[in-house]
Parts: sequence; C-alpha cells; structure tokens
Amino acid sequence: MYVPKESQPKQGGAAAKVKDGEKGGKRKIVAQNKKARHDYAIIDTFEAGLVLTGTEVKSLRQGRASLVDGFVQIDGGEAWLHNAHIPEYSQGSWTNHSARRKRKLLLHREEIDKLAVKSGETGHTIVPLALYFRDGRAKAEIALARGKKEYDKRQTLREQQDRRESDRAIAAAKRRQRA
Repeated sequence: MYVPKESQPKQGGAAAKVKDGEKGGKRKIVAQNKKARHDYAIIDTFEAGLVLTGTEVKSLRQGRASLVDGFVQIDGGEAWLHNAHIPEYSQGSWTNHSARRKRKLLLHREEIDKLAVKSGETGHTIVPLALYFRDGRAKAEIALARGKKEYDKRQTLREQQDRRESDRAIAAAKRRQRA
C-alpha cells in the first residue's frame, strides 16, 4: 500500500525541531545562533545552500553544530561561512572533516552582489542565524545585520520584559474572569 510522503512519520536527530518554512517544505532545525539576534539588528535574511562533505552531513543529521562564532565573508564573488563548528562524525574514519573549516554558501549572483555592497558599508556584517535541513538538503539562514550598541541591547531586553509582564497580566485577568 502506498502512503504519501507527507503522512509518513518524520525521522530526525535528538536536537531537531520541525517547523513550516515560508517558501514551503518542512525545516528541521539543527543549530540556531540566538546570540546573533541579541547582538545585531537584522536588516535582511537569505537562505543559502551549503557545500558539505559526507561526514559533515552525517554529523549535522545527528543534530550537532554551533554557529556562535560564525560569520560570512564575500571573497572573490563567492560567499563563505567561517568558524561554524560542525564536530567530526563519531563513526568517521580518516575521511573525517575539519570541524571549523570554511564552507561555501550557494546563493544567486544578485544576492551575493547585494550582500557584498551592503556588507561593505560601515557597521554592517553578514551573520549565520540557523542551520537546518529542508527537503533533505542542508541550508543556512544568513542575515545582513548591523551591530547594536549596548543601550540598544538594553532597550530590546526592556521591551521584551514589558511585553512578557503585560501578557502575564492579561492571562491572569482572563483566569480571574473565568473563575
């Protein structure tokens, strides 16, 4: 009996989360860079493919990666992901990869040109936000970002805290109303 692929159960690593993407298909998130969202004001986001070796893909499928120190650099008309840590595959042999090697990102020419021009401006950089699988292919969500000042970070935290407190107050009022 044929069962459509959408209704088959998902297989995934321990740290994988599945959510719907904007462009269609399911995203199985492997790693996120929460520090980047705190330290930078995100201007624009892009989805890029990754050129990986076999052991890197297997390591990612186990849900092992870190983007904390990662950054993207445009070099010779190509985008490269630096300092993203994908640990060696535990069952790999001499064919294992280097954990912090630079990895090529696959973007359209117009996107690379736009990123190159914008990142050349003062205070702008390109940071990786997430690594995930979409339709079986490894993807990276990268963002054109501007560094936040210390007072901007405090202001953002204050706004989040105020929003949380107001949500709690509204929820408490609703509970009192029901009782």
